[in-house]
Amino acid sequence: MMDYMVVSDKMRFRVVSARDEISNLNQNEKAIHLAFRASNVDFLNLMQRCPRLRVIQTPPSYKRTLSDAIKVFLDMQGIELLEGDVWGHRKDLDEYFTVDDATIKEIRSLADSGEPIDKLTDEIQMKSRIAPDLIKYIAKTQVSA
Repeated sequence: MMDYMVVSDKMRFRVVSARDEISNLNQNEKAIHLAFRASNVDFLNLMQRCPRLRVIQTPPSYKRTLSDAIKVFLDMQGIELLEGDVWGHRKDLDEYFTVDDATIKEIRSLADSGEPIDKLTDEIQMKSRIAPDLIKYIAKTQVSA
């Protein structure tokens, strides 16, 4: 269940732009978007600072450079690693990237109706600027919004 990320009808990802922000994160963060090329040590520091972390999203170019060891470690910790960007997000205005309730409901509705995941992903991407991995994550998990 992803109830932990739904706050006021929105799924929220804390955008982290630099490694020095990790030490100032709220310990209850459950979803993080890393907007910088994080090292294995950064991932470990992030997991230590945010023990309830369940999902980390990184840009595609950064995800490709992650070590297999950190991918395995994240998997062992039950932390989902997603590939994607936060298009058009301005951190100077809000430190959280949000997916609104209507989009979450539409994804769930399509998934519940048996829509093939690739078709569902293409359809949602035409309407919103959400990364395919995030759409698939929402579709396969129970999101209550």
